[in-house]
Amino acid sequence: MGYKIPLFNLNFDEREAQAAYDTIKSGWISTGPKNEQLEQMFIDMWKVSYAVSMTNCTAALHVCCMVCGLGPGDEVLVPSLTFAASVNSIRYAGATPVFCDIIGPDHINIDPKEIEKKITPKTKAIVVVHMAGFPAHMDEIMAIARKHNLKVIEDACHGPLSEYKGKKLGTLGDCAAFSFFSNKNISTGEGGMFITNNEEMAKKARLLRSHGMTTMSYQRASGHATTYDILELGYNYRMDDIRAAIAIEQLKKLPADLDTRIKVRQRYVEQLANMKDVVVPFADNKEFVSNYIMPVVLTKGDTAYRDAIRDKIHAAGIQTSVHYPAVHRFSIYKDYPAVLPQTEYVTDHEITLPMYAALTETQIDFICQTVEQAVKEIS
Repeated sequence: MGYKIPLFNLNFDEREAQAAYDTIKSGWISTGPKNEQLEQMFIDMWKVSYAVSMTNCTAALHVCCMVCGLGPGDEVLVPSLTFAASVNSIRYAGATPVFCDIIGPDHINIDPKEIEKKITPKTKAIVVVHMAGFPAHMDEIMAIARKHNLKVIEDACHGPLSEYKGKKLGTLGDCAAFSFFSNKNISTGEGGMFITNNEEMAKKARLLRSHGMTTMSYQRASGHATTYDILELGYNYRMDDIRAAIAIEQLKKLPADLDTRIKVRQRYVEQLANMKDVVVPFADNKEFVSNYIMPVVLTKGDTAYRDAIRDKIHAAGIQTSVHYPAVHRFSIYKDYPAVLPQTEYVTDHEITLPMYAALTETQIDFICQTVEQAVKEIS
């Protein structure tokens, strides 16, 4: 069905179209100057030492695992309440994911107590997912990591420019990954970024991105190199310059977009604060965040109850989603058993409402009234 109020909107205009056109007309469309410009923008805006563009966030996460030295026999702690790529990337590296529970419906990020409890002699790293763009409890997590000599990978795909105590998400751990998928805050259709403050990790990431080659085509075509060696068993994880050009325009728009999203969320929270049987995760957050999605969690019922409420909301012309099905429940992860009561509760009771800067107060009020009415009717 067509929705009067979609889940998200694409923040594109003639600037993205012109950037793509100009890049095509330039005669260089594979990884080249636009990627270099985009990487420098990340370095400047995140105040980080190194940035390496990637074909998507999954590739960036895989590279994170590899530069952290993860492999067979290693265990990696990871939340189950995430998109599957956060976990799949661990398996790509040959390591074993160990699922950790979240704090609860009011804070749907990984629980530091769960991390501490599940550390074994085989544990080598923690993958932290900053759900909806809101920061996990990074002080506690980093203290645990230092105590046990663990690497910390930040899956920051929801949180471009989100902050934790004045620092950008993605700059707190050893390395991080960002997504430019079509519905993300920065959208190019597909694309991603790896960042780190570690020079050796950055060098290895750059090698792994392009077949382990010591130079890339653009360097050779520009006369900066005439040959290359292959030092690593690398991959083709390169982003093309057409997408990089679009990402540059998206990144220019991002600060203003996030400022407006903050106002959208404030309106939501005001309307939902006293709503019966509904919890807003991170309602007490005071940090600057990306507000990638607008999750709410029902306080009663089961999955069928949640889905019946979603049906009512859809009937009113409002699109919703669920973020996310728990990864440990997927068939492919049946051999990785986990007892995660908080994760399973949220997975069965969460509804993602529309979130984007162009939402009007009238639309937000209508969405909230529709949710309230649906909860009353289904109850």
